[in-house]
Amino acid sequence: MPIFYAPQIDTDPVLPEEESAHCTKVLRLGRGAELNVTDGRGAFYRAMIEEAHPRHCRVTVVERTVAPPLWTYGLHVAVAPTKNIDRTEWFLEKAAEVGIDSVTLLRCRYSERREVKMERLQRVLVAAMKQSGQARLPQLVGMTDFADFIAQPTAADCRLIAHCRSSELPTVGACYTRGSDVLILIGPEGDFSAEEVAMAESAGYRGVSLGRTRLRTETAALAACHAIHVLNDE
Repeated sequence: MPIFYAPQIDTDPVLPEEESAHCTKVLRLGRGAELNVTDGRGAFYRAMIEEAHPRHCRVTVVERTVAPPLWTYGLHVAVAPTKNIDRTEWFLEKAAEVGIDSVTLLRCRYSERREVKMERLQRVLVAAMKQSGQARLPQLVGMTDFADFIAQPTAADCRLIAHCRSSELPTVGACYTRGSDVLILIGPEGDFSAEEVAMAESAGYRGVSLGRTRLRTETAALAACHAIHVLNDE
């Protein structure tokens, strides 16, 4: 059974317009059909269609179930969007499938993309959450200047910055303690500047390597995300 996303279903049991259209026009579901809905905050709802409208499909909630967390540590990746936005969309889709809590989009010195369309990227995350059968939608924070982001307080126990400015960086596994919250910075196609690396290190971030080869931005971001899950599953 497909999963539908309705963030306000607990107070307003109506599917958003895009979800309503998919439900009634694509799947051709009518009054009385049973749906599986998530609010994106950790709960699933078994619901039945009360009014099959293509713009505002009203449902009746039959049962609410809280989904147990799939991991107990916080995973936050801050990444500079790529010049080709399709690559950033690919990362968001795969990261949501693998599992991630938060993504912040960074504006760095060497960034080739300075702005993004947040609504489009949000849709990618929603689709990936539903496809992978999860009940928690990753938080997406829009374009943030690197210096401003570094200056923000964070609760992450482990703060890492992946870059290529040294050939003698430790691995993620050498710096990460299993079970701890982690924040990882991934730079643009031109990497972080030397000044940005120094700024991050002064703020408590530790430089790390993601392997022996030079990775594309979106590959590096996904590799970092997956590495944290693997380290916690060992």
